[in-house]
Amino acid sequence: MKNQIVVTNELTKKYKGHTSVEGVNLRIERGQIYGFLGPNGAGKTTTIRMLLGLIKPTKGNIEIFGQSLEKDRLQILQRIGSLVESPTFYGNLTGRENLEAVRRLRNLPENSVDEVLDVVRLTKSANRLTKEYSLGMKQRLGIATALLSKPDLLILDEPTNGLDPSGIQEIRELIKKLPESGMSVLLSSHLLSEIDQMATQVGIINCGKMIFQDSIEQLRRKRKPLLKVGVSDLVEANTLLKGKGLKTDLQKDFLWLHQTEPEFVSEINSILVHSGLSVYRLEEVKRTLEDIFLELIGSEKSL
Repeated sequence: MKNQIVVTNELTKKYKGHTSVEGVNLRIERGQIYGFLGPNGAGKTTTIRMLLGLIKPTKGNIEIFGQSLEKDRLQILQRIGSLVESPTFYGNLTGRENLEAVRRLRNLPENSVDEVLDVVRLTKSANRLTKEYSLGMKQRLGIATALLSKPDLLILDEPTNGLDPSGIQEIRELIKKLPESGMSVLLSSHLLSEIDQMATQVGIINCGKMIFQDSIEQLRRKRKPLLKVGVSDLVEANTLLKGKGLKTDLQKDFLWLHQTEPEFVSEINSILVHSGLSVYRLEEVKRTLEDIFLELIGSEKSL
């Protein structure tokens, strides 16, 4: 599709018998903030390193901007900015001098330094030594470095890691504004709350496998409430309801059902009571996105 600027097919990476990434099919669209979500060790950084040509896939292929990364690596990488893990700078140089060194190395326009300093709101601190910068300021300077070449795709690996709440807020607001210029952003994180507040698309990876990929709205729609049922004999009630073709989960001393409409609740109550069981709780339980995330990564099934 024309709008897809990153497409991977069966992307796989193995290390001495251990599979770090297995059969990942990424689909990232132009102008989107794609949240790449998963627990630590799920395969996010390995996938990102393959997208940047830093490591070779064991299997599968990568297309970025409609070109093969294997064949057109240099052309593609010229259009990508990235911040992978913590940025490092020359502590005895100012923020501006660090950026200027990269600008000269890459032969970029002279005004690009001032432009990116303004974007990341570091203009007032540009002439301070970077060893005096806070962690949040260093992260913003790292993003500024990635933005120097005005990339079409920006890849950020855990950009809010280790930041205090105000630093997280600064980075979040900065990232949300980037697509206004037509830029696409791939943002990895192990924090669902961060992805929820920034991303328009989301891919969830666990144990190297992609288990969900769709819009953030589709993920939110999975938050349908559950019916929590407390009954005198859980095993008998579970068998009874399953015998009537209902999907139930028996856990934490309660039965859980996936419908909460008043008519359905009334019917469940009637079935159980007429079977001689004592019902002591019928409760609608609303689920958070965190609940959905934990449910997804706790299952090996792809959605």
